[in-house]
Amino acid sequence: MAVQPEGTPCWADAMFGDLEGAKSFYGDVLGWTFGESSSEYGNYTQAYADGKAVAAVVPPMPGQEGPSQWCLYFASPDAAATAAKIRENGGELLMEPMQVGEFGTMCLAREPSGAVFGVWQAGAHEGFEATAVPGAYCWAEVFTREPEKTDAFFPAVFPYTAKQIHDEAIDFRMFNLGDQTVVGRMKMTDDFPPEVPSYINVYFTVDNCDDAVAKATKLGGVLRFGPMDSPFGRFAAISDPQGANFSVIDITTTSGDMPNIKDVP
Repeated sequence: MAVQPEGTPCWADAMFGDLEGAKSFYGDVLGWTFGESSSEYGNYTQAYADGKAVAAVVPPMPGQEGPSQWCLYFASPDAAATAAKIRENGGELLMEPMQVGEFGTMCLAREPSGAVFGVWQAGAHEGFEATAVPGAYCWAEVFTREPEKTDAFFPAVFPYTAKQIHDEAIDFRMFNLGDQTVVGRMKMTDDFPPEVPSYINVYFTVDNCDDAVAKATKLGGVLRFGPMDSPFGRFAAISDPQGANFSVIDITTTSGDMPNIKDVP
């Protein structure tokens, strides 16, 4: 896949204290195989679905041990310029733009409601080699308790327009690049324990949602929500054995009417 337009989700990785455990879990649940760990880059290890790079896992650097979580990266033609916009619009830089060999330039940030994300300026590594196929990234949503902050921030940093789903049951917004919807925003309800901070929930595609859930729970994962049918696919939210949240979705099994979506002025 070529370099993605600015603001497109283009890569995902996660830090795991038990790297081998993570490889075993995701290998079974998502069918991933893994490349060689790159000792030059902190044992960064790419994950592959059917031979295509779809994500990466990495052990924590000394002093960076903490809860595991998936980090979604957004494409940028200029990571330094994006970092400046993040600062100007109330975000916090957790890692200044840093060149990663010939692969590209990255930074890590926290948006004003607390969700952590990455920015990736592609070099030799352009990002996902496949999306929306079994084992690959499909979709992501910013889960936030303060949607007004998130809604102001992302279109100020990236060239997004916004649409809102009109449904009394949920507060859900979608950010678009042109005609393409690239990321969603969900207001967290009281169903979420108060200690759970805002975060970006990453969806990986699977052949069969129920089978993926059964594998995940058998291996020590925790089912958080679903499986549930939707017009977009049958999906479920899971926490892996090391606490990283993610979702699985079978996009071939759809049900129900598409929601009422309106432009945000």
